Amino acid sequence: MKPRFPQNVFLFGRYSYVRRFHQSSRRNLSSFINNIRSNRRTFSSTGGGSGGGGTGDSNGNAFLLPGATVATILMLGALHGRRLYEDKKIEEKRERGIELEFHQDVKASFLGILPLRSISRAWGSLTSVEIPVWMRPFVYKAWSRAFHSNLEEAALPLEEYASLRDFFVRSLKEGCRPIDTDPRCLVSPVDGTVLRFGELKESRGMIEQVKGHSYSVPALLGTNSLLPMVPQGKDESEEEAVGDKGDKSWLRVSLASPKLRESISASPMKGLYYCVIYLKPGDYHRIHSPADWNALVRRHFAGRLFPVNERATRTIKNLYVENERVVLEGVWKQGFMALAAVGATNIGSIQLFIEPELRTNKPKKKLFPTEPPEERVYDPQGHGVKLEKGKEVGVFNMGSTVVLVFQAPTANSPDGSSSSSDYRFCVKQGDRVRVGQALGRWKEE
Repeated sequence: MKPRFPQNVFLFGRYSYVRRFHQSSRRNLSSFINNIRSNRRTFSSTGGGSGGGGTGDSNGNAFLLPGATVATILMLGALHGRRLYEDKKIEEKRERGIELEFHQDVKASFLGILPLRSISRAWGSLTSVEIPVWMRPFVYKAWSRAFHSNLEEAALPLEEYASLRDFFVRSLKEGCRPIDTDPRCLVSPVDGTVLRFGELKESRGMIEQVKGHSYSVPALLGTNSLLPMVPQGKDESEEEAVGDKGDKSWLRVSLASPKLRESISASPMKGLYYCVIYLKPGDYHRIHSPADWNALVRRHFAGRLFPVNERATRTIKNLYVENERVVLEGVWKQGFMALAAVGATNIGSIQLFIEPELRTNKPKKKLFPTEPPEERVYDPQGHGVKLEKGKEVGVFNMGSTVVLVFQAPTANSPDGSSSSSDYRFCVKQGDRVRVGQALGRWKEE
């Protein structure tokens, strides 16, 4: 007679090796328990193991495995407790208004030798496995409880998402993310947390990753970036004299001969701003257009895949520059616009709806690739691909980070004072933002 299996293990009933493994595990477990019981009786009869050499060796061998298991559990528990303690201290510092500084640790160095790209590809394959229909609601609800996702916004019933990957990149019901229609504002392209924002004022265009460490915007966007820079010692009026701002002649020069833009000592033009937004695993993962603009160039940097959480930003140098990323550059009515989608561990896949054939996190022959980024010019004439404000541009397979760099109105006052026409951010560091929410506004003079 064939054994009958309960309904919850019906999927495994047909595989004989699973049954053999189950029976063997039960025999091993019974033998293991009986061995412990007999050794405990022997241990007590010999007075705690003294005076019995052979029995002592037997006891040592019998208790070797459980002793190592207990030691491992204790070690992991201690490490987890230490991390909880450190996180509590960090939260207390934030509450007191103390900004955390950059500090590289051993964990960050250890991450550098791990095959994170291969791990991310394996995770991508795992999340693409189809889940039985009856199991899908339980899996997705468990995920939403763990990462605080709002399932009520999902456009489809949970049973229609065949895999975890389909669930990660799900679209939302119409009207869940209203787009600010004010023509004098820039909206958030993603759901996430505002990490950094401000105006690029420092030499070479530096963005602070965390207190005590900054990274270069040209390094993030690429050496051939269209980012308008002014060589040091040269007046901005001379730079603008090359061509009128309205016809974007500086962009035509950059596309035609990108090496003309390479300058070791250069500073960003006045009126360049940035905003860094971090997406948690439970956030909505699609990327939308922050404004009406034309994407001219796409660059794909096949870098590493370090995590990009708060701890990683404090311990890994040049995190966003080291990681794999896809950069879109172009123009909007106020000038330059760039959107950098930065990948992370388990999030090596970044898709662009305007370029479906793009593939990221591909296996590479070299462990440490040094080749330049893969670049595609959408339109050499300078028109590019038109992206409408609030429309979908791309998607992450899980949470990650988006860096916006853009030009916005600013007054050219000689004393450096602000004007009512200046661009002003309407968010604060640490704010939670949603797609379509205004990041900043300006007024017409």
